[in-house]
Amino acid sequence: MPPRLRVLAGTGTKLAPITHLVNTTNAFSLVSDQFEGEIAVCIKDLTRQAKEDAHNYFERPERQGITWSIQVRGRFLEPISADDVLFGNTFDRPLILPWGSGAALKFMRYIDPTLEHDLTSQTHPWALSPLISMMPHFVHTRIAPDRHCNNHLASPSGPSVYKQTLAAFPPKIPLSDDTSQLHLACTDATTSSSSRRSTYSSLSSSYPAVPKRSPKEYRNVISTIKEKVKGKGKGEKEQIPGLGLVNASQRRAYFASAAHRQDIMFGPEDILTTDICYGFLDFSPSMTLRLPGGLSFDLVRYWDGQPARFVCCKRKHGLGDGKLPWGQVFWNVIIEMSENEEGFAFS
Repeated sequence: MPPRLRVLAGTGTKLAPITHLVNTTNAFSLVSDQFEGEIAVCIKDLTRQAKEDAHNYFERPERQGITWSIQVRGRFLEPISADDVLFGNTFDRPLILPWGSGAALKFMRYIDPTLEHDLTSQTHPWALSPLISMMPHFVHTRIAPDRHCNNHLASPSGPSVYKQTLAAFPPKIPLSDDTSQLHLACTDATTSSSSRRSTYSSLSSSYPAVPKRSPKEYRNVISTIKEKVKGKGKGEKEQIPGLGLVNASQRRAYFASAAHRQDIMFGPEDILTTDICYGFLDFSPSMTLRLPGGLSFDLVRYWDGQPARFVCCKRKHGLGDGKLPWGQVFWNVIIEMSENEEGFAFS
């Protein structure tokens, strides 16, 4: 029998049930003194009663093969380095890891080389990565200063500039990378975009640097990049200006460097929109982890009642052995199995 799931979301320890919003065009607001935004969750085949506000996320050609998605759009209300914004999973007690879990960890490190973890911890297992380097889909937008905010939330009685200037969320068309304005968040304003592109080319030689050129030469460079970029999907933008990152693969390679992450400072004027979505986790007919090569794990067999918690949190510095690597939690989502009517079943 397919599991019944319950989904909760919120900031810090303040969580609210949002199962009724899953697979809809309605987002849940995230509000704290550190973060302002909204979140939308999609889980394939999760049954809902109402259809009028159903989201067609999994029907889009850009998301074929995807089984779950967590989309977030928001901003940090205090300046924070991109190196200090982490995303991943945390747990409250030791995990029951199945035989072959080493292969699963190698697979996770393959798709995210910046992943760090201690999943064998006897207290609080965890697996976290810098958000900017691990996120499959990432969009940065610079907005005008919010004079009502002054780096803090606007009055609850009225919407902030953040709410007034952005399009509807979640988007009807699935997210694709756009980092064309990300250079505006660089801490070293004196560093030219061409020198940053040169730095990037040394990291990933398959993508050429783009110095100043004539319009004709510039078009030729774009054509060359389009030919050399592997796995480039339909509809991705040619983002030559700024940092020169054409797609998600280049962004993830560039920000695999801690120095590059530390050069980016997010603040109230920086809107981040992300979509973490994969197809290796099936929820129906049973909760199963599927890896390349035909290896799969029935997670229900090893479930001890712990929820799957996805967190966006702040890196904690100056750690000793055995210390947890995260501090402030900006937002989190919990997906848990439910045995009562609060949970939704699968079709």
